[in-house]
Amino acid sequence: MAETIFATGAPQDIMSVLANKDARVAWQDKLMAEYPEDTILASKLNIPGPIKNNDQLERLFATGVAQLAQLFPATALKTETTWHKPTGPEAFWVVDMPVAEAKQIAVQFEDDFALGRLFDVDALTATTQERPLSRQDLGFAARRCLICGRPAKDCARSRRHNVAELQANISQRYFDYFKDGGHGTN
Repeated sequence: MAETIFATGAPQDIMSVLANKDARVAWQDKLMAEYPEDTILASKLNIPGPIKNNDQLERLFATGVAQLAQLFPATALKTETTWHKPTGPEAFWVVDMPVAEAKQIAVQFEDDFALGRLFDVDALTATTQERPLSRQDLGFAARRCLICGRPAKDCARSRRHNVAELQANISQRYFDYFKDGGHGTN
C-alpha cells in the first residue's frame, strides 16, 4: 500500500464542515467590519474526504503559509489569526493593499509554489463581501484538477475522481516535496 498522509486524524462529517464554514464567514465579517479599508486573506487547504487535519496536514499548511507570507511586503500585514481545528488549519490575514493586488499574489502562490495547488486563498474586502474576488475576475484561468487537468469545478461537480485517488495525489505531492527537505518542485 502506498504511503498516505490520511492515516491519522479525526474524521469530519458534513455538519462539522458546514459549521466551520459558518464560523469562517462570521470571522471574516468581523475582520471586514474592523478593517473596512483593508483586504482580508483567508487561507485553507483543499482536502477531500473526512480527514481534514493531522500532523502532516499541519506541516503542509505551515510550510505553505510561510511561503505565501514571503510574497507580501512585511509592512502590508496588519494582523494574523490562525485556526488549528479538526476541520483543517486556516489563516486569516488583514493586509494593507488593494484586494486585486493581494489576490494576484495569492494566485501566483497557488500556481507557482509546489504545494500551492492544495491551498485556497480567498481575498475579500468590505466591498466584495458577497463573494471573494475570483481568479477569473482578474483574468486568470480557473483552477485545474489535481488528477487530470480539467477545470477543477467540473471534476468536483461530476465526482470524476474518487476520494482515494485525490488523497493519493495529495500524499504523493506531500512526500515529493518533503523528501528533499521541503524544496520539492511542481
